[in-house]
Amino acid sequence: MDEDRLSLKLQALADPTRRAILARLKLGETSVNELAQPFSMSLPAISKHLKVLTAAGLITQGRNAQSRPCRLAEGGLTEVATWMQDYHEMWEQRLDRLETYLHSLKETKQ
Repeated sequence: MDEDRLSLKLQALADPTRRAILARLKLGETSVNELAQPFSMSLPAISKHLKVLTAAGLITQGRNAQSRPCRLAEGGLTEVATWMQDYHEMWEQRLDRLETYLHSLKETKQ
């Protein structure tokens, strides 16, 4: 897994506006103008957020006459999910060991 690519994705996800854009795109493809509606920011500011998401490989933008429809990139979050899964498994193992240890302490006291 390319660490720089993962860093780009995590940096993109760190911003709440970009996460809100991704949440909206879960519902399906939409135009930049429609994506901008719920935010109190200019269209150029939304476009900057979209450029970050595109550079990170999280969304794609097409071209339809005058509009630029946006959609989630297929597999865009796969690298992030894989990276997180490794840590999830580690913590599960640690918690299982802690549970076993606590159970053994309880049995010792009885």
